[in-house]
Amino acid sequence: MHHASDILFTLFIVFVAAQIGGEIAQRLKLPGVVGQIAAGCVIGPSLLGWITPEQTATGTPLDVLAEIGVVLLLFSVGLETRLEDLKKVGKVAFLVGVLGVLVPFGMGSVWAHGNGFDWDKSLFVAAAFVATSAGITARVLQELHVLQRVESKVILGAAVIDDILAMLLLGVVVSMQGGGGFNLSHLLMVLAGAVGFIAVVGLGGARVMRWNSSWLEKPMDPHSPLMIVLALCLGLAYLSTQFGLAAIIGAFLAGMIASETRQQHTLEKQTMPLLALLTPFFFVITGSKIDLHELASADALLMLAAVTAIAIISKLAGGWLGSLSLGKRSATIIGFGMVPRGEVGVVIASLGLAAGVFNNRIYAIIVAMSLLTAMVTPPVLAWLLKRTGSAEVVDQPRES
Repeated sequence: MHHASDILFTLFIVFVAAQIGGEIAQRLKLPGVVGQIAAGCVIGPSLLGWITPEQTATGTPLDVLAEIGVVLLLFSVGLETRLEDLKKVGKVAFLVGVLGVLVPFGMGSVWAHGNGFDWDKSLFVAAAFVATSAGITARVLQELHVLQRVESKVILGAAVIDDILAMLLLGVVVSMQGGGGFNLSHLLMVLAGAVGFIAVVGLGGARVMRWNSSWLEKPMDPHSPLMIVLALCLGLAYLSTQFGLAAIIGAFLAGMIASETRQQHTLEKQTMPLLALLTPFFFVITGSKIDLHELASADALLMLAAVTAIAIISKLAGGWLGSLSLGKRSATIIGFGMVPRGEVGVVIASLGLAAGVFNNRIYAIIVAMSLLTAMVTPPVLAWLLKRTGSAEVVDQPRES
């Protein structure tokens, strides 16, 4: 019982910290997610120490809640995203996704090699520069009620492509650490499986739901549509991990499939309480995963500044170049929307530390870079979106 009460008290601390941080951020005219990430830094091991690394390790209650929170967040984003809308921006999203991987990977590997890493280890470090955290940007877009803008559709579509390429790159650099090269045929199979999974689930599922979704209401329970689509969300989140993708990609696809049903608006309202309860855990835990003591020197801070600048500029450049056909203003919004690394960079940093590719300081710098990009992006993105108004939207006719 004592262990259970400790867990409940920790959940209480994290949840209250998230609410306080979010409230302060909103009073400062910033997105609430900024305050929640900052709250994680404050109550984490670097400052107050109210939550420890052992409490947020993989498989712990906090880690599980954080994972469920971001899965539900991307599911709710998918609920507001229709397949037809993504098709309209498919070409631009593809270019943004590809250039948003190649440019950061190139700049990151050059920086790492210039700082004394062998090329194989430099490629591992560069992998942390690559993957965009869809969860951070999605929450900002959702908070600002701009998910129907064309820029938002491009960012979300590009995030899926970005995730596939990032996982493939990570597979390459991990296999190279042993010095034996990599298995090209295996990587091609992973790529084919990932693309096939997205195509079959996204296209096939949306078509089935568009054709007939009345079966969702056949069970006696009035909440049956919500229960069924949540089961679909969890199932696809798990399946996506089996194809080498992040769980949030499967959750996003589940939401996109559910958006084709006639119960879409009801499902949106019913998921709001779940999001209010669970998504704060993801952002607070993300903010807590950094040891500020490793950065307590001028050299470390200078390196962090350089790494963060490269991370921001490279993603911004890739996204901007890929979406320039939409105009410079939209391209700038999309570029910044692709900047946050968030939990993806943290995961790669953890893998690098476990593999002995870099030491605790480099690990702390990469984690700090991931979190700084996650904290810097929301206010900039919010300012850009508010400054450009709401004219740039994707038409979304819906059958009554």
